[in-house]
Amino acid sequence: MKFLYNIFISLLIFGMKVFSLFNDKTKKGVEGRGESLRKVKSVFSKLDKVIWMHAASLGEYEQGLPVLESLKEKFPTHKILVTFFSPSGYENVIKKKNIADEICYLPFDRKKDVREFISQFTPELFFTVKYDYWYNLLEELKKQKVKTYVISALFYERQAFFTSYGKWMVKQLKKNIDWFFHQTEMSFALARSVGLIQSSVTGDTRFDRVKQLKVRDNQVDFIKDFTGAEKTIVFGSSWQAEEKIAEMISKKTNDAKIIIAPHDLKRVHNLQQIFPEALLYSQIKNSAFPDSNVLIIDSIGLLSKLYSYADIALVGGGFHDAGLHNILEAATFGIPVVFGNHYRKNPEADDLISADGGKAFETEGEAAGFVLFLLEDHEALTAMSQNAGEFVSGKPNSTALIIQKILS
Repeated sequence: MKFLYNIFISLLIFGMKVFSLFNDKTKKGVEGRGESLRKVKSVFSKLDKVIWMHAASLGEYEQGLPVLESLKEKFPTHKILVTFFSPSGYENVIKKKNIADEICYLPFDRKKDVREFISQFTPELFFTVKYDYWYNLLEELKKQKVKTYVISALFYERQAFFTSYGKWMVKQLKKNIDWFFHQTEMSFALARSVGLIQSSVTGDTRFDRVKQLKVRDNQVDFIKDFTGAEKTIVFGSSWQAEEKIAEMISKKTNDAKIIIAPHDLKRVHNLQQIFPEALLYSQIKNSAFPDSNVLIIDSIGLLSKLYSYADIALVGGGFHDAGLHNILEAATFGIPVVFGNHYRKNPEADDLISADGGKAFETEGEAAGFVLFLLEDHEALTAMSQNAGEFVSGKPNSTALIIQKILS
């Protein structure tokens, strides 16, 4: 089976290199991996003790960050390495202030590449977030006697581990992972059903992260001047479906302000076609706004702060299979969260719905109708807002539980 896995990795590399000829995002990932070894060589030495976090993309990075920050506090002299698989994660984080001494792409999971990469420093602790497993990497870390963990682990029934051909993968995890910190009781039970018993339920570290967001300075220039006293709907990480909902709402009412932060800035042009009278955030020069109820955010890094101005949030990605974006960033500010019903990898969505702090819909029309209802019904809006806030604030401190176990 290991032979087949290595063939798979070779095919993956070949496929990514071919696809990179036609796709800019893939091209960045391929070219970036060519720089990873040089980067760690320039920053680390074999004498450096390193705490290493791997995240598939931006969402997993945000999920693991509270643990990484806590570990840095406990081990201030250790250096920090963060690796990514996805360009979307790498591109976003590399531009921001962060605690890492180096950020780079994870090398392709070939034995020789992994071994050479790790030989440049001394990893003392490694953790991956959620479910991004690379078996040659994990095996090499085990050989080096590196403590290895999975933070906010999430197992679900459709994963390969629970099929007849997944036994080899389970075996690799069993011998190479020291401990799984599970998000949910269901994940914990599924892992144990295949023999992964080195585990505990500690919850989702994203709750710790979004609690931090709530208490920081969330001011964004000009936003309060734009919203005034009107009810405000923030469309976060919007795709076409969410933009259609915004259009429906704007045609039905003039008594609400709409802020749209698209998941990809390439969508700004589409939004300008839908809302020709909309303001662009980058073009605001002062607080004297022309008469418009729609503001398009054509800058990155503002969304989690924008939710603090919202009365209702509509989070993108749930009306198709690309994946629901982070609903907790909105819920932490005590506002109802509306989204599409494609979210099988997001157990927090079901939990928020059960707490009556969020609601999912099959169609754009149903979602638009519900938002319009909340704008009119003050009691319903207030109740859902309170439920959303309590849903987040009532969660345990997952990071503290994880750190306690790691240090034990």
